[in-house]
Amino acid sequence: MSREIAVRRLPHAEGLPLPAYATAGAAGFDLLAAVTAPLEIPPGGRALVPTGLCMALPEGHELQVRPRSGLALKHGIVLPNSPGTIDEDYRGEVQVILFNTGTAPFTVERGMRIAQGVLAPVTRGHWREVETLPETGRGAGGFGSTGQR
Repeated sequence: MSREIAVRRLPHAEGLPLPAYATAGAAGFDLLAAVTAPLEIPPGGRALVPTGLCMALPEGHELQVRPRSGLALKHGIVLPNSPGTIDEDYRGEVQVILFNTGTAPFTVERGMRIAQGVLAPVTRGHWREVETLPETGRGAGGFGSTGQR
């Protein structure tokens, strides 16, 4: 299923391609760095990287911003808030927080694939306060409790 997404290109993204899926079966599309000069992220450092794009997402959807596995494996570049969420009513520039967990500086170049975006449906809940919750086998056990016997 394909949805049309209205995209506004900001001046610093001029000349960069619009988002596209690399293959017919790809779940995510590439988000590119719209930096005007190389941006170095030192080991342990983070940076907010612009994409130069603003989007009007379809009602009932979010854009999940996820890390690229190759950047994580080869350079230790991750997204500290992964997945990041772009809400359907946000109209500002999509930007990506990159965190360098590697041991060497990492340079973001113009047009570099820095993250991937996944368009996903959103289910909204309606909250109702109650005195008790239905019982389950797990109960209130958390933080590793399911691995214990």
